[in-house]
Amino acid sequence: MPAIVHLIAAARPNFMKVAPLYHALAGADDFTPILIHTGQHYDANMSDDIFEDLGLPKPDHHMGVGSGSHAEQTGNVMIAYEKIAMQQRPDWLVVVGDVNSTAACAMVGAKLHIPVVHLEAGLRSRDRGMPEEINRLVTDVLSDVMWTPSPDGDENLAAEGIPASRVTRVGNMMLDSLEIIRPKLDAENSAAKFGLTPGKYGIVTLHRPSNVDERDKFTAICHQLAEAAKHVPLIFPMHPRTKGKMAEFGLESVLADAGIQIVPPQSYLPFMSLMKDAGIAITDSGGLQEETTYLGIPCLTLRDNTERPITITQGTNRLVTAETLLSELKAALAADAPAPTKPEYWDGATAGRCLDDLRRRTAA
Repeated sequence: MPAIVHLIAAARPNFMKVAPLYHALAGADDFTPILIHTGQHYDANMSDDIFEDLGLPKPDHHMGVGSGSHAEQTGNVMIAYEKIAMQQRPDWLVVVGDVNSTAACAMVGAKLHIPVVHLEAGLRSRDRGMPEEINRLVTDVLSDVMWTPSPDGDENLAAEGIPASRVTRVGNMMLDSLEIIRPKLDAENSAAKFGLTPGKYGIVTLHRPSNVDERDKFTAICHQLAEAAKHVPLIFPMHPRTKGKMAEFGLESVLADAGIQIVPPQSYLPFMSLMKDAGIAITDSGGLQEETTYLGIPCLTLRDNTERPITITQGTNRLVTAETLLSELKAALAADAPAPTKPEYWDGATAGRCLDDLRRRTAA
């Protein structure tokens, strides 16, 4: 009888981490993957199209939780997932990343004594002002198995007293998804569709509350982006939340007058095509820090800290503020393009290592 594995996803980056593992499990005789979409983050361009891009079927379960406060989302996901888990008890529960759904489903699994696996475990920003950091801590404490992407993840878990027997370094699953779609990226040619020259433009993504919720800070960032656009054309696929704050603060003209292209959120394939051909990225995203390191694209991260320090120590990432953004951008554009850096196990083969580890632990 194949082991049933629940795969939990709530937001676009979750599906990018789940897809390669889903395909690996679906191709194995000894596992049956069940795809569960909590619906915590939902936008047609940011969720639905990714199924087609990554070859995923429609989810077996769609909770439709939607937006709300952190407590509302967490509670609603727990209530909805508990019903699913009790109706069809899995042999393994795999949660990914650091969103509210990750911690919520881990709590349900732990209380129902379902073995919980955390994919992308051990990442730490050391900033408990970030809700994602709380979710990481909660999830790792409750998980039976932790799959880490890099050595710092192993070190963080060891420092927190997690036995090494529960930790397996498997690598970076985001890059498996990138390799799945790589043959399609050149044909997509998103840069040309927006009148941009490959290697000669920058891509911007911003959505974190710490950057877009405070009027003064978001205003400063927008003015610096306008200055940056004097040195390199910028395209800004704008998250709905960011767009709402920009309208609320009356900042649309700051970017429009600077010639920055503000475009709707892009589905995975066209977005990755845009990112792959960019000369520089300006972001507050976690995933982009990893993908730019993998592809050798300079990345300026508008944050005080990162839970992915390997992208700084081995990669192309630099932490910046609104005050240092312009100078760091000029320095990055003036420098020779860095050679692509691939930390160990960032090789597009992470899903296979996860399958091997799950098979070993199932047989134990």
